[in-house]
Amino acid sequence: MTTPVERPLIDGFGRRISYVRLSVTDRCDFRCSYCMPLDQSFLPKRDVLTLEELATIADAFIDRGVRRIRLTGGEPLVRRDVIDLVRAIGRRLADGLEELTLTTNGSQLARFADALFAAGVRRVNVSLDSLDPDRFARITRRGRLAPVLEGIAAAQRAGLRVKINMVALKGLNADEILPMAAWCAERGFDLTFIETMPLGLVEEDRTDRYLPLTEVRRVLESRFTLVPSPERTGGPARYVRVAETGQKLGFITPLTHNFCESCNRVRVTATGTLFMCLGQEDRVELRDLLRTGGPAALDAALDRAMARKPRGHDFVIERRNAAPAVARTMSVTGG
Repeated sequence: MTTPVERPLIDGFGRRISYVRLSVTDRCDFRCSYCMPLDQSFLPKRDVLTLEELATIADAFIDRGVRRIRLTGGEPLVRRDVIDLVRAIGRRLADGLEELTLTTNGSQLARFADALFAAGVRRVNVSLDSLDPDRFARITRRGRLAPVLEGIAAAQRAGLRVKINMVALKGLNADEILPMAAWCAERGFDLTFIETMPLGLVEEDRTDRYLPLTEVRRVLESRFTLVPSPERTGGPARYVRVAETGQKLGFITPLTHNFCESCNRVRVTATGTLFMCLGQEDRVELRDLLRTGGPAALDAALDRAMARKPRGHDFVIERRNAAPAVARTMSVTGG
């Protein structure tokens, strides 16, 4: 039973913040076409929080009632000694924290699956937009499919539950919706489809690749019976169950269906910037406060952040004529 929190984090709209996405690095070994430009530059090491600082920030949130933490990037598993951070946060699983998870592109997962499980992680999300090696290479621009599939298999062997995230891309992977669903069902994986998000400048016009998930759902319903589910996991996805397989499918629809009314999350970048909303630029800088004022200054900053959390984002791709809602890429914000 979770002990009641004396001072929970509640924003100005009465939403309780119980979920933090904590980025450990902006670096990534892929250059996914919808995520970042091919020539993306990364932060110098001096600007990035140390692992100890990241653990301190995690502790501060847990002490204020955050129950779920997801480690993100960039690609979190390219951060040197990242397992030390996973262990440090994992120790709070018996002390306030209910779940510690990870989002990864899978490229390094074979190396770290056992260590992640030993540190307390029980669930990972793997980004996988195609099962075709050539198409996978085209989308990721630096990635190879085989190591990702090996990593997914290693995660299963280690005892980790795997959920696949697939960004729906018109003209690139729309014909893989049914094959991906079937592949995941055969392996016992849940699957979440995601609309491309207008974050950061990339080479392509996003309207060329924007595939509304209403169309994805129609494709799925041509083969499967989708049963609405009330289940929520602390994120923005809405879920259905596939009657034929029992598989859970999620839909993250920032463009066609605003999911802000029940938002319970904030994001912290690898530099200690707290974004109260993925699609807004307002922020609170935690790094210097932590370094000069310690945990007390950090705690006070969380209260200021709650007062400034907006009602919602502004992801309307048609109104913006494919321009990004914010200039920063997803790798900077934390995936």
